[in-house]
Amino acid sequence: MISAMNTDKIRVTIVDNPFDDISIEKEALKEINPEIKSFRCNEENEISNVARDADIIISNLLPLGRKTLLSLKNLRLIVRLAVGYDNIDLKTATKRRIVVCNIPDYCTVEVTEHTLSLIFTLARRIPQIDFYTKKGKANFRTDWKRFGPIYRLSGKTAGIIGFGRIGREVAEKLKSLGLRILAYDPYLPDEIFKDYGVMRTDLDSLLKNSDIISIHCPLTKETHHLIDKKRLNLMKKTAMLINVSRGAIVDEKALYEALQNNIIHAAALDVFEKEPLDKNSRFLSLKNVIITPHIAWYSEESIVTVRKMACEEIVRFSKGIKPKYVVNKEVLRYYPKLKEI
Repeated sequence: MISAMNTDKIRVTIVDNPFDDISIEKEALKEINPEIKSFRCNEENEISNVARDADIIISNLLPLGRKTLLSLKNLRLIVRLAVGYDNIDLKTATKRRIVVCNIPDYCTVEVTEHTLSLIFTLARRIPQIDFYTKKGKANFRTDWKRFGPIYRLSGKTAGIIGFGRIGREVAEKLKSLGLRILAYDPYLPDEIFKDYGVMRTDLDSLLKNSDIISIHCPLTKETHHLIDKKRLNLMKKTAMLINVSRGAIVDEKALYEALQNNIIHAAALDVFEKEPLDKNSRFLSLKNVIITPHIAWYSEESIVTVRKMACEEIVRFSKGIKPKYVVNKEVLRYYPKLKEI
């Protein structure tokens, strides 16, 4: 076996395993026959102890900061069980010659479906209708007005912020329902937007002209509080905001005020700056907000997929093959012998 690491038996440590066993990992990694350890760490400071000998880490939600990465002397590869990787100190990882991988497309279907579910639920005012129906206050002959106004989605304009895999899938589904699509993503060529039949626009124009605004970009220095008070005030009073990406992309204080004061019509939020959401959060008192607990990624199928894809990255690296989903690509200069396949 050609190995990217100088060790007889590769040591893989799952530091914050959310699953009940490691049967999938054992099966998917059997060709490299590693030593696998699994832990359910609750705090980052536990990682230095449980993974002190690890060559490879599989991580989930816990941060991997500078102090932790410097303490793990054997570490060569981190695979995060997620699309986002903002909880990993990439600068330190690269200096330490640690390859960092994410799993970018394991839950594209799930997040797309969740986004559409939130849009439909807001547009049709399902929570309010459900509430009043269960209270016996929803006679279809006389009480339909209390739920309005409800408008059809067909013919409306949806704005997609971030036009990667998920943004494109959401756009395709909404187009099939008869919506006009605007999209903002400063990092893509014009051809991508043309290929998907959507109108490329700047962010402010998207906010001004969209009835539905759906966020699908990663959290970076550039996107932190991208949607702030100024930009919320650009939106239509009838606008609905959907965020299934990262909480910190939206200024939560400004969003709360916009919702409370009817600057925008409604929001559906799967993510928050601090998670889990505090039980005393002001958002819980708002009637024009739907909240889900960062669960857009989840299905039974996506769980299996993300675990298998993580193991595939480990097998590639362990056999001297460049992983598919390296996020700190500059680190690869330290591994010139990794094969391209």
